[in-house]
Formats: sequence, C-alpha cells, structure tokens
Amino acid sequence: MIRPATILLVLLSLFSATPALYAKNAPRKLQVSEFGKTKDGATVYRYVLTNNKNLEAVVISYGASLVSVKTPDRNGKIADVVFGYDDLNGYEQDKAYIGATVGRFANRLAGGEFVLDGATFHIPKNNGQNTLHGGTIGFNKRVWTGLDRSRADAEVLELSYTSPDGEQGFPGTLKVTVTYTLPADKNELRIDYSATTDQDTVLNLTNHSYFNLSGDPTQQILNHQILIRGQKFVPVNASLIPTGELRPVAGTPFDFTTATAIGARIDQDNEQLKFGMGYDQTWVLEANGKSGPQLAAEAFEPASGRVLEVLTTQPGVQFYTGNSLDGTARGKGGQVYARRTAFCLETQHFPDSPNQPNFPSTELKPGETFQSTTILRFSTRK
Repeated sequence: MIRPATILLVLLSLFSATPALYAKNAPRKLQVSEFGKTKDGATVYRYVLTNNKNLEAVVISYGASLVSVKTPDRNGKIADVVFGYDDLNGYEQDKAYIGATVGRFANRLAGGEFVLDGATFHIPKNNGQNTLHGGTIGFNKRVWTGLDRSRADAEVLELSYTSPDGEQGFPGTLKVTVTYTLPADKNELRIDYSATTDQDTVLNLTNHSYFNLSGDPTQQILNHQILIRGQKFVPVNASLIPTGELRPVAGTPFDFTTATAIGARIDQDNEQLKFGMGYDQTWVLEANGKSGPQLAAEAFEPASGRVLEVLTTQPGVQFYTGNSLDGTARGKGGQVYARRTAFCLETQHFPDSPNQPNFPSTELKPGETFQSTTILRFSTRK
C-alpha cells in the first residue's frame, strides 16, 4: 500500500524537477498600463512586447501606433530606432502620422473623391486638393480596443476598430483588426491586418513608422543604405498623384535594386525628386510566385551595423525620406524631429488606386476578408 505522504512527495519532486518545462509552455503576457486620456475622455493604453532576443516594441491603442522599437547594434548596445512621443498629447497633435496605423485609405486620393458602383464618394481634403491617409480624422486619430492574445511562443497584441458607414465619407461599416506579434526567439515584429465590410468599399492600410537605425534621432538618414525589390515605381504629378504610369527604375535615381546610400542621389536634378522634395514614391514589388510575405526592402546603417528587412504580402511599398519633417514635432525627450532624420517604408497598395483602373484593386466586398501581413525583421552585420 502506497501511503498518501509518499504520493505527495513524488508529485512535489516532479514539479520541482521540471520548472523549465512548465515555464516554457506557460503563455507569455503583455505589460499593460494607462498611457493617458484623450481630450474626449477615452482611456488610451500602452502595451509593451518583449522577447528573449533583447527586442522590445511598445504600442498604444491610440491610432494602433507603434511608439518604440528597441534593438541592439552590432556591439550589443540597445537603442530605440523609431520615432514617437512620450505622451498622448503628442499623438493628438501629431500631423506626420508618426508610428500610426493609417486608413481607411492610406496615401492619396485625387480630388478627395472616387467612384464605386456608379456612385461618387467625397472624402475630406486635407492635402491641398487631395485626401491623404484617410481624411481629416483617419484611423490614426481613433482609439482602438486592445486584447492580449499572447502564446507560449510569442507576445501578441490584437487591436480592433469599427469604422461606421459614412465615416470620413467612406461607404460601409468596416471592422478592422491589426495584430502585432513579437516571437519569443526571433528578432522580428509581425503586423497582420484584417478587415470585413457590410457594403462595397475601398481599403488601403499601412503602418507609418519612421526609422533611424543609428538610434540617434539627431542624425540624418542619408548614410543608410537602402535596397528595394522593385524594377518599377509609380511616377506622380506635382501634387503627388500618380500619373497612371509604372516606370522602370533602371537608369534613374529610383534604382535601389542594389543597396545604395539614401543620400547618393536624393538631390539630383530630377522632376520626381523635386515633386517629393526627396523620395516619396511607391515602388512596384516583384511577384515571385511564392506565398506569404516576401522581401520588399532592406535598410542598413553602417555605423551601428543595424539591419531592417521589410517583408510583405502587399503589391507596393512607399519609400519616404522624412522630407516634410520641419522641426515642429517634438518627440521623445523633447527631441526635435528635423528634415530627413528618419525614413518610412510603408507597405500598401498604390496611391489613388480607386481612380486608377490599371492599378491593383483596393475594393472590398461583403463576404470577403481583407488580409495582409508585414514583417519588420531586425539584425546586425559587420
């Protein structure tokens, strides 16, 4: 007969002998705190995602915005490589879409309108005679609802927002989810987008983070080397609306098929560069027939050795070199964000697609689910 005391001792020994096993299989958990309250009194939360590779990402529920990404350089020194603000007021006052999830339609819509199913829809103009990034109050100015979906192998933040029919002039009630996933043992931040609608509508979502891989926001990013997997780009007119052409990059300052310093050709006498005051165009990404996210672009900062790879399922990437940052935005620690001190690689559909019949469609219909994925992968090299 086995005594109860003996059984208890055996069970205790099993638990004490295998703590690593139980810890390994235990779900991870986000660090959650209150970030502030909006002027309307809504509570905004701050979520911290960490992993085993010294990568940390901070996201807030206002604009589903990426606030911070801390990652080591080649010598192990950790620094923040994205722009952001220390408090909610910074995000409420922000005009540069710093770190934000952008929608309902990212980039520009010519004349602030488009035709869908024979009807013309008018969106507020906030960029001259055009609409930029969803209108005057886009997704970047909305409070999203966050849920901790973490697993044993990853910290996961799910943020959702329901955009009502007619918001900013767009048709259909749109339910949107943006999920940030930080794997426990990979130095990459995955962003998954999902959306459904109850009416025909148009949709273009992206993240608008500004990167400076040096970790020093006072430095310009002209020494960063950029590679973009695109043989063509989308030319624009003086108001940055696509002409409808898809132009080969070969022989132009837009050829980044081999890694080239941002500053090497940015000030050349080129009409497209003058229109954007630097780089502010969309590259057409090459389809290779493979499923899942594919490499769209890579950035390398020689002094720190930091590398950022951007993978996506989207057909284009907007490369923007912070040309309109004018020092009025004061970020973390009161730091002035000046011209060309950061770059953006915004994975998305092409600008003005609803008005460009030759571009990939951005229409979403009831019964369909829009899905896309972007991965920000960090590493170092000599």
